[in-house]
Amino acid sequence: MRLTLIFAAVLAMFALISGCALPSVDLPRPVTSDQTAAPTAAVQVESTPAPVTPSAPTATPAPLPVQAPVPTLPPELTNPLEAEQAALIALYRRVNPSVVSIEVVIDHPPVSGSPFTIPASQGSGFLFDDQGHIVTNNHVVERGSKFQVRFSDGTVLMARLVGGDPGSDLAVLKVDELPPGVAPLPLADSRTVEVGQRAIAIGNPFGLRNTLTVGVVSGISRSLSGPASSSGGRFRIPNIIQTDAAINPGNSGGPLLNIYGEVIGVNTAISSGSGAFEGVGYAVPSNAVSRVAPALIRDGRYDHPWMGIGMRDVDPLLAESLNLPARQGVLVTEVVPKSPAERAGLRSGTQVVSIGGRDLRIGGDIIVAINGQPVRDSDELVSYLELETSVGDTVVMTVQRGDRQERISMTLGARPRE
Repeated sequence: MRLTLIFAAVLAMFALISGCALPSVDLPRPVTSDQTAAPTAAVQVESTPAPVTPSAPTATPAPLPVQAPVPTLPPELTNPLEAEQAALIALYRRVNPSVVSIEVVIDHPPVSGSPFTIPASQGSGFLFDDQGHIVTNNHVVERGSKFQVRFSDGTVLMARLVGGDPGSDLAVLKVDELPPGVAPLPLADSRTVEVGQRAIAIGNPFGLRNTLTVGVVSGISRSLSGPASSSGGRFRIPNIIQTDAAINPGNSGGPLLNIYGEVIGVNTAISSGSGAFEGVGYAVPSNAVSRVAPALIRDGRYDHPWMGIGMRDVDPLLAESLNLPARQGVLVTEVVPKSPAERAGLRSGTQVVSIGGRDLRIGGDIIVAINGQPVRDSDELVSYLELETSVGDTVVMTVQRGDRQERISMTLGARPRE
């Protein structure tokens, strides 16, 4: 009651000062000690008396201003915690039947003449379409020989591997039948994901099936280390979504959802010194799923667009210390023989310098744009290639070559498979 009266006083003073009228609604009735107050929004408001301007005395005191009643808040805002709780319960009931637990076994060489199998790993997945295709992480299934899928209603089915892609850490399994009422999960456009929005993970951490955890999107446009390249480096998995929704071993391959129950990502990794969740989890974005999964279903593989270069980010500090001709972009440190980059005429450097104890080849082209889109670092370049191009596309690279800029056309190839 005290909170209501304080809030009412503040609104009344605002109306008095601004001259605005508030809508006429009834105030809540006072509550006695044997009654229970209706829930109110948990907002702490302190009132400060309005300044008083001295005026000449009058024979009759001026009437006090009429206190405007407190407007009634819409029901969904009266208790936002209850509203969110109801939304999460409804989301879980709707989505959970489409999230599965995946049990993986591997074959071992014969011992005393008899081969045997043992459990290898356990992960999560979700139904991608009504044909029984299930999306999960490649690292969950890549060593497996047999796969068992368990649905939330207790149905257990054998599945077969349709295809996997280490370059996106995505894979697709298939079951030949589905439990009644199980529907595929819709994919959101991950380009619309924003830091601060709700993020909900459903999966099977530590084998605890059908577990929901809630957090927010903590970051976007991250990248993770991917498969090794022939030059000794590693490809990157771009456009990764970071979240603080708890993700632990067993969550891998499960969906990361928005508040509408749409998949915004596939939970894939955590940053941890202990091996358990410490507040930083990562998910492959849904737009990667929408590109990769259909190709895996159709062809059993996905070909990533490839240029064939080694690269190093250029920033103002590096540019100043090495007297580079551009302050931002991607320095070409290597051009792979017979690659699209070599055929297009892209150049790497010939001079080797030591930076932080590592050798760096300088003097090569610096990529500053692709198809007119500015490129500030390698993550932006790889992100553009992965989301906006396909194998066989021709792109135009804007490069800083010495003291001049040049435009170079390049037809993208397919990334070699190691």
